[in-house]
Parts: sequence; structure tokens; C-alpha cells
Amino acid sequence: MPKKSPNETSPVAHFEQSLEELEQLVEKMEAGDLSLEQSLSAYERGVGLYRQCQQALEQAELRVRLLSDPARPDTAESFDPPSHDG
Repeated sequence: MPKKSPNETSPVAHFEQSLEELEQLVEKMEAGDLSLEQSLSAYERGVGLYRQCQQALEQAELRVRLLSDPARPDTAESFDPPSHDG
């Protein structure tokens, strides 16, 4: 069985392309020039792109955690920014 390249299988590899397409869809929808049917199609496509981007970010975070501590990725530091209370 031939091995696929990482670009063909990894959502991380397509993140920037998906994000750019999502931004273009939002711009078209905000312009208000689309028919209702076109808007619904654009929204549906946008939801799919959003999910792809979210999955890619989750996989990227997992990869970073694995690189930080391959034996214990669940103990890696969170990516949350520190809160500045008071």
C-alpha cells in the first residue's frame, strides 16, 4: 500500500488554506450580494471549513504536547493565556 504524504492526510497541512477560504466566504456574505440559496450554501461550506480548522488546531496542539513530553502528553502545560485578575 503506497504511503500518503502528510499534506494529503493531515488537517494541519490544510489549515491556512481552509482559513483563507473561510475568510473569503465571510466577506462575500457580509457584502450582502448573495441570494438566499447562495448564502445558505456559503454558510454550510463555512461551517465545514470552521470544523476543519478546529480539528487542525486540536491536532496541532496534540503534536506540541507529544513533543513536549512524549511519555506523558496529558501532563503538558495548557495553552491558555494567564489570567490577569485585579
